[in-house]
Amino acid sequence: MNKYLLSLLTGFLAFSCQPKAENESTTEKLDWWKELVIYQIYPRSFNDTNGDGIGDLNGIYEKLDYLKDLGIDAIWMCPFNSSPNADNGYDVSDYRNIQPEFGTMEDFDKLLKGMHDRGIKLVMDVVVNHSSNEHEWFKQSRSSRDNPYRDYYHWWPAEKGKPNYRYSLFDPKGDAWKYDSTTNAYYLHYFSEQQPDLNWENPKVRQEVYDIMKFWAEKGVDGFRLDAFQFAAKDTTFPKLPDGYEKNFFEYYAVQDGLHDYLKEMNEQVFSKYPVMSVAEGAGRNFQDAHDLVDASRNELNMAYAFDGVDVAQYGGYELSKMKQVFSKWDSAFADQGWLSVFLSNHDQARMVSRWGDDSPEFRAPSTKMLNTFILSMRGTPYCYYGDEIGMTNIDFQTIDQYQDIAAKNSYQKAMMEGEYMELFMRKLNFSSRDNGRTPMQWNTFQNAGFSTGKPWLPVNENYKTINVEASQNDPNSILNHFKKMVKLRKENLVLIHGTYELFAKEHPQIYAYTRTLGQEKMLILLNFSKQVTSLKLDENLALEEVLVNNYENVDLANGTVSLKPYQGMVFRLK
Repeated sequence: MNKYLLSLLTGFLAFSCQPKAENESTTEKLDWWKELVIYQIYPRSFNDTNGDGIGDLNGIYEKLDYLKDLGIDAIWMCPFNSSPNADNGYDVSDYRNIQPEFGTMEDFDKLLKGMHDRGIKLVMDVVVNHSSNEHEWFKQSRSSRDNPYRDYYHWWPAEKGKPNYRYSLFDPKGDAWKYDSTTNAYYLHYFSEQQPDLNWENPKVRQEVYDIMKFWAEKGVDGFRLDAFQFAAKDTTFPKLPDGYEKNFFEYYAVQDGLHDYLKEMNEQVFSKYPVMSVAEGAGRNFQDAHDLVDASRNELNMAYAFDGVDVAQYGGYELSKMKQVFSKWDSAFADQGWLSVFLSNHDQARMVSRWGDDSPEFRAPSTKMLNTFILSMRGTPYCYYGDEIGMTNIDFQTIDQYQDIAAKNSYQKAMMEGEYMELFMRKLNFSSRDNGRTPMQWNTFQNAGFSTGKPWLPVNENYKTINVEASQNDPNSILNHFKKMVKLRKENLVLIHGTYELFAKEHPQIYAYTRTLGQEKMLILLNFSKQVTSLKLDENLALEEVLVNNYENVDLANGTVSLKPYQGMVFRLK
């Protein structure tokens, strides 16, 4: 097959995808959540309708037709419950109410109805490893040692001496125990001191949480994402950890004894009674943990959300071989049982193209298209982060004062105290900070990229004049239109959802190649992860029939060898 023929076949994409049969509708399938394309929204940064510089629920409602046009099936919305915002909503002070900055319960009800009217589901963030220290439970808990809410949290009486060390992910000193003089005791916080950990050993706490989840499920929420829940179970005697434990943090903090019991109970009380999907942040310490969380026979969760893949891309670059190894390993481990999430970015990561691709003007578009091709052609439920459909990039902060993220600020203090080389620390922070992935959505070329008429809570990236939705919609070759094409291809071809995954050309240093196979249907995905032209000799068993998606105009094929341009990504149907 020559270049001309393959290029010609690209034009027949609309006729090449066979729609799913009526009886395969996701609404009729017990595992409907496997077929979703999920779009994650950070509400503070999506769209502001009242000019206070903070995104709101009405802002999301206003953009529902845009979201439907993307082709996505569900929205995972970061926390919108009442919160003092120590960690931008991941410190909840009222689980049954709406953060006033975001709107009212009436606004939420209108948004949910608008989503459902358009066939879009809502996955809600449930933050119950910890609460805010301004939650009424904690106010009561800290008031006296004999308060009925005392055991809703982990307390250690100071007269017993300071408890054995536990690490805090957000504390400037890395210490998870905070002394509170009110009752002469320490309380535990795996994250910031404003986020005290709930005591899941207490059955009253568990019932409170289940009742909260039922409240939202009865409102019509379609799914729950359990934030940081792999840390919920703890040995409440808090023994001293063995020497060297810090080299394997997760071994001593994640999926400890009791967690599976909590999830089985949650499943029995909530998940089994409502048509909702469930996913927990993190997948535990190993494959066995992950399987125990999600295998259907266990009656716990629907899907795993493992960090091994997203953690590959680091400051200084990454090896494609490592990426292949990690994603292939996880796929292999879940080939027969369980289900995975597939993602390259989220609210805890810097921008996808800046970490995984090349955000220079020359290569931003092809590398973002290539990365979206990857996410939407892998086995597992894809999670696509807002702004990645138009190729939004990292923002360039120069001083710590420009950051809003509590993790950035506290890690800066910790680095200062430990005498780190701060110039290097700031370069790394500028590359990896979570604030990169939280800058306002870039809608158009108007003031503040059309996000707000007021001063945005976080600065808009200065490149919004060229990177925005409006410009993307008017360009048939844009990242946005490529994203829509990939979503459509996935939804119309079950092979890209349920088909087996097989790595091809494992040792190639620049090309990630794999096949997806379901019955007689077979597709080949070729992705060039480099800025160089590179080639790949195709196996003689891979007979190309047509090219379905290509982020360049042409395919360079001669004598069984495909040459890929910088960051070229293609999906072929095989004979």
